[in-house]
Formats: sequence, structure tokens, C-alpha cells
Amino acid sequence: MLIDTCWLRVSSEFDREKSMQKFPMTVLGAERLENELYELKTVKRPEVINNIAVSRAHGDLKENGEYHAAKEMQGFIEGRIAQIENKLATAQVIDVRKIANHGKVIFGATVHFVNITTEETFVYQIVGEDEADIKQGKISIVSPIARALIGKEEGDRVDMQIPAGVLSVRIDRVEYI
Repeated sequence: MLIDTCWLRVSSEFDREKSMQKFPMTVLGAERLENELYELKTVKRPEVINNIAVSRAHGDLKENGEYHAAKEMQGFIEGRIAQIENKLATAQVIDVRKIANHGKVIFGATVHFVNITTEETFVYQIVGEDEADIKQGKISIVSPIARALIGKEEGDRVDMQIPAGVLSVRIDRVEYI
């Protein structure tokens, strides 16, 4: 019994520390989440509440597909609102433009690098996990490429582990934009 009590105490302390942990996010990423939250609270939520009211007016709720669809949408919207509010509460918003650029790769930096073997050029911005979009040239801070680049400087050679093996690159330019 003593072991269970100790485990619960350690487990709850770990959960509390984990819930207070901050996660990096760019200014643009925070703005996008704030805009989505505003849209959900001021447009989508009132819209679905109205749909529920209209559906209720149609009578029998057991066989009312509109009512059930509206309630399901309401659950989705409320869940997304809670998720965004949590992300914003635990975000450490970093404006890389306000940091002096010394050519070092940091969170939020845009990195230009070249594959040493093929001379192919890549440009990626290192962003928070929720902001990553490879098609837009944004990679997550926890991705293998970002982890290999963080802390390196312009001119450095970096060997990074990727699914296809080891990729050797040279950092050409680091921008804080």
C-alpha cells in the first residue's frame, strides 16, 4: 500500500510538472491559433447553438438527424476550443526577429543548407510541433533534421540521420525572419 501511495504522489507531481511545461511556438503560429480560436468562439459556436435550437423545434429528438449532427459538431468545436486554449496557455512564443543574428541555428530560424553530395539546396524554418508543414518549408523542432541543425552555425558541416541513411549538409545561411 505504501508503494502505491508513493507512486501516486510521484505520478501526480510528474503530471503537474508536465502540464506546466512550456512549448516553443513562433509568433505566426500563435497568431494563427488565436485567429482560429476567435473564429470558433464568435462564429462557429453561436452557429451550432442556433442549429441545435432549430433542430429541437422540429420535435422528436430520437430520430432527428439534424439535432444529432449539430450536437456532434458542438462537441468537436468545444474540444477544439479547449485544445487551442491549452496550446496557447502552454506556449512559449518566440519572436526570432528580436534576437541578434550571429549565424547560429535556433528555434524560429530559417536555415539554408546544401546537400554536400548532390549540391541540392534546402530552405527550412524551424517551428513548433503544431506549426510544421513540410510543403511550406516549416519543420518541427523535434524532427531529426531540426535536432541536427540546432546549435550549428553558418559554414558548419552537419551529418544528419534520416530514414534513407546519413545526409551530409553544409549550412550556407541562417536568417532570423
